[in-house]
Amino acid sequence: MSVLMMPAIIILGLLVLSSIKILNEYERGVVFRLGSYSGVRGPGLIILIPVLEKMVKVDLRVVTMDIPSQDIITKDNVTLKVNGVVYFRVNNPQKSIIKVENYYHATSQIAQTTLRSVIGQYELDGVLAERDDINAKLQLILDEQTEPWGIKVSNVELKAIDLPENMQKAMAKQAEAEREKRAKIISAAGEFEAAKKLAEAAAVLGSEKDAMTLRYLDTMREVSSGSGKSTVIFPVPMDLAGALGKVFKQ
Repeated sequence: MSVLMMPAIIILGLLVLSSIKILNEYERGVVFRLGSYSGVRGPGLIILIPVLEKMVKVDLRVVTMDIPSQDIITKDNVTLKVNGVVYFRVNNPQKSIIKVENYYHATSQIAQTTLRSVIGQYELDGVLAERDDINAKLQLILDEQTEPWGIKVSNVELKAIDLPENMQKAMAKQAEAEREKRAKIISAAGEFEAAKKLAEAAAVLGSEKDAMTLRYLDTMREVSSGSGKSTVIFPVPMDLAGALGKVFKQ
């Protein structure tokens, strides 16, 4: 073998090696021939025509992308800091390479602007109470906007909603006032029930004189059974003797 042929053989070997590609199950290769789209290949062993063909790998797995914290003004002019997370994947490798320069960066930017737009349509109470509705709306909007790029947005979640310090104090006071209100309502309801029972008992005792007398005597017995040495004076009704006579005759 001539020494002059060695460089040519080495170059040919390198070209052959560079034309052999192996793609994993979750990867696809978008192939361009002389700059024109040729097709999507993979997974497995891929052989490219040296010099003429070029391949761009695309990962088909679900991507978890954080939405950085955004300063957002709600409909009632409250400034919030909100961040979130987007779950998406490439479902059309051809579009993800041809239709957009960098699908990850483009999805990140549109997720941030959409988050600000959607949150701005709600008042503060709505943002805190309707997170599921906001998540669903974000997912639907992002999925529609990224579909031309071959991207499928499967889920969007708000991670944290940070309130201004003065708003946190105001909400804490509001929550405390609400707890006090509930406590007073429960206490009033208890007193109302107790008053109803006392009224019913008074009606029974009032309709039966003998029952009132027995109750009077029972109270005297309870007081006299105490261990203290203090003297207790009870007012005696004028008709007590007559009532006692009726009781003892029975």
